[in-house]
Amino acid sequence: MKVILQQNVQKLGKAGDVVETAPGFYRNFLQPRKLAVLATGGTLKKREEDLEALKKKAEQAHQVAVELAEKITALGTLKIQAKAGEGGKLYGKVTNKEIAQELKKGLDVDLDKRLIKTSEDIGALGTFKALVKITPEVHAEFLVEVAPA
Repeated sequence: MKVILQQNVQKLGKAGDVVETAPGFYRNFLQPRKLAVLATGGTLKKREEDLEALKKKAEQAHQVAVELAEKITALGTLKIQAKAGEGGKLYGKVTNKEIAQELKKGLDVDLDKRLIKTSEDIGALGTFKALVKITPEVHAEFLVEVAPA
């Protein structure tokens, strides 16, 4: 019996897959939990339409991510002021949260701090590389310049 999975089912397939199952497995396990529907002409057609809609949505999201990466890369250097002691050592560290806040001020870009990675801990004055992973495929590099306040 052919069914279309509505959700991921371990050892069977991912959501949207058309798989062959035993009638009892479908009737007793998949159908009551709304994990699958029968693969009829109408449901197969709806599946194709849903896949096309998801593909278009993914393409749009990718395009937005690319534009955001270009915007961040065009920034070049992000300047942050911090209190420093003798020898240029900071009285704390510049965190990803502070970098995200400065990006929001400068570019009006709202980023999650977990997307930002720095080459090293920023605990002194100077220039440091930073990377923003917007999606697994799209990322942007920029410099963080820490100056005394």
